[in-house]
Amino acid sequence: MSKRICKRLVSAGLLTLAVAAGLAEVREGGKVRAPEGAAADRKTWSPKAYGAQADGVTLDTRAIQAAIDACAEAGGGTVRLSDGIFLSGTIRLRSNVTLALTGDAVLRGSADIRDYESITPQVNYLYRARFTKSLLYAERQENIGLSGQGVIDGQGTLFPAKEGDDGGRPYLIRFSECKKVRVSGLLFLNSARWLSHYLACEDVEIERVTIRSRIRANRDGMDIDSCDGVRIRDCGVYSGDDAIVLKSTVSGRPCRNVTVSDCRLSGAPACLKLGTESQGGFENVCFRDCFLYDARDGIAIEEVDGGINRNVCVSNIVMRDVETPIFIRLGNRANPVPGDPAPGVGLLRDITIRNVVAEGAGRHGCSITGLPGHPVENVTLEDIRIRFAGGGTAADAARRVPEKESSYPKGDMFGTLPAYGFYVRHVRGLKMAAIQVSFAGDEARPALVLEDVRGFVPSGIEAQVKPGVESRVTRGE
Repeated sequence: MSKRICKRLVSAGLLTLAVAAGLAEVREGGKVRAPEGAAADRKTWSPKAYGAQADGVTLDTRAIQAAIDACAEAGGGTVRLSDGIFLSGTIRLRSNVTLALTGDAVLRGSADIRDYESITPQVNYLYRARFTKSLLYAERQENIGLSGQGVIDGQGTLFPAKEGDDGGRPYLIRFSECKKVRVSGLLFLNSARWLSHYLACEDVEIERVTIRSRIRANRDGMDIDSCDGVRIRDCGVYSGDDAIVLKSTVSGRPCRNVTVSDCRLSGAPACLKLGTESQGGFENVCFRDCFLYDARDGIAIEEVDGGINRNVCVSNIVMRDVETPIFIRLGNRANPVPGDPAPGVGLLRDITIRNVVAEGAGRHGCSITGLPGHPVENVTLEDIRIRFAGGGTAADAARRVPEKESSYPKGDMFGTLPAYGFYVRHVRGLKMAAIQVSFAGDEARPALVLEDVRGFVPSGIEAQVKPGVESRVTRGE
């Protein structure tokens, strides 16, 4: 049977694999010693040599962990899962160990929450006392990795979301304060919570990963949280929550030096997002060469919890059927990290978005909004073409938009905007060049509404408007 056929059968749950029991682990002097045949070479270790059954029924947690521990004790290498379905609870990765899955292997999270350790990361962050369960965990480890062509399945549909279930739904991946993390090639399915949470990590590379977890809300694809030096490329994410979202839940520790490129992303709320949790702020972030589809928000850049968000560049983005292609928001939700005082209003500045094409946008319109006395600063929009659904009325055009200072930020938070294209309020320094906006249905709103905007520099704005409707309306100076 070919590996491709085998993989399909395993993924569909139609293949039962019987594997001879491996030898039990042997300990000498308090260290794990590899049993006979544990490694095909001195750098590769097999959980089957430690008793893993890989039958999808027997819990293989101890065997997988024993192989990881033995590999680490030997100085590092690869623990390889192959030929079967490995059912497991929490597994801890250790320094210098890569967990690799061949194309005929599935690592499947247990359906019993009791099989997952309750682990609280040592770093003080927003949710430190709440979310404690995960399938794959590492903390303060270096040179760790996940790789291969196999499948990691969280069985998230078996963990329904409900009030007060903080300890009842595990992540697939949680790495905290780790350095030199490499994740590549794998297919991740159906997480019960955020699928992957990288918390306060440094030097992270994620490439050629596929995520399919569109089952319910609160299932983000990738959460890059207060990290420094992250490169994500050539990944596909189809998520029930945000596809790729940057957070900064550690006070004083910005999420910075992050690049996301060449990805195909669909998140029911948002595809590419900075926020919502933003206590530590963001800096030096680049999103480029991505395709975004089937979502509420495409590019969402937010700062609502007191940090400083600066130097964000977005370029070469194509969108299809995204309700709100561009959403930029400085708010004041002001969630504090436990033990810290409530933060004041943050800063949002130096944002560049260029070369964006969006078809099938909704009727709400895009927005760039700060707060009275706290403007968004220095925004450049260039070479942008968006076709909206239309459908706005004269009453919509005359509508006054509430500030909603402390509301949760999302593209439709203000309802239908008075502009079908861009509604801009409380902004200092806005350049708009080579902008084309149009609509499909009847539309009575202007393309652009400016309110409390200073330093506006337009150049080459082409806007479809209904006869008798102004293309641009300015309210206040």
